[in-house]
Amino acid sequence: MTFVVTTPSFSGPVELLLQLISSHEVDILDVPLAPLVDAFVAVLRDESTALSMDELSEFLLIGAVLLEMKSQRLLPGRDAGEPDEEFVGWEERDVLLARLLELRTYAALSDAFVSLFERASRAFPRLRGVNDGFHVEPPDLLAGVTTAQLAMAYLHGIEEKPVRVVRLHHVTVDAVTVAETVATLSQRLPTMGKLSFRRLTEGLATRIEIIVHFLAILELCKLGHVALGQGSTFGDVQIEWIDSALGLDLGGVDSYEG
Repeated sequence: MTFVVTTPSFSGPVELLLQLISSHEVDILDVPLAPLVDAFVAVLRDESTALSMDELSEFLLIGAVLLEMKSQRLLPGRDAGEPDEEFVGWEERDVLLARLLELRTYAALSDAFVSLFERASRAFPRLRGVNDGFHVEPPDLLAGVTTAQLAMAYLHGIEEKPVRVVRLHHVTVDAVTVAETVATLSQRLPTMGKLSFRRLTEGLATRIEIIVHFLAILELCKLGHVALGQGSTFGDVQIEWIDSALGLDLGGVDSYEG
């Protein structure tokens, strides 16, 4: 069954009315929805007319679509307006702000000119020039200077300047060599037995002496005279003299001086 509606601007099936409104051929504002609903309710109350569930649901769907379309026209949302209309107010605001800034710049500039005029009003210019007969003579920079003095000044300017020498005779530098330390340790270690490097260097006062002793121990280990061991990571280095029939040869030992 097709439900026929009658409005001031349209008369026909309700499906056709929805199609014409969707295609903008009929204005939704010219279509009153309350009489359409009342007419449909009157048809439902008529006992001689039997409507199926599909017809009822179809009318409810069309009525809901018409109601949504009319509410959107009557209550436009944020996105319903034209973009150009939305930006008209912003453009006018920007123009007013630009003019306001321009006027404030001119006002500040006028205040600066007023301040300059006030300072200038307190100055009195000189109305007359230099008095008649007043003559200024520059001083003679060579007055009283003889040619001999000029020659001496020239010679003093071109003479070679002495080079300053820094004297270091008062500075004492302690020299410690690896070769001498190797020779000393080769005499001490056989009588000291097994000992740690910390104990070996506990009597030394300077860092360079400890470094040279460490290099000397490495040289003796390379020559096969001492054995080195370390029980744990970052632990004390243990030194043990090994009896060797080979003589101590210091020819290849670095003669580093600290």
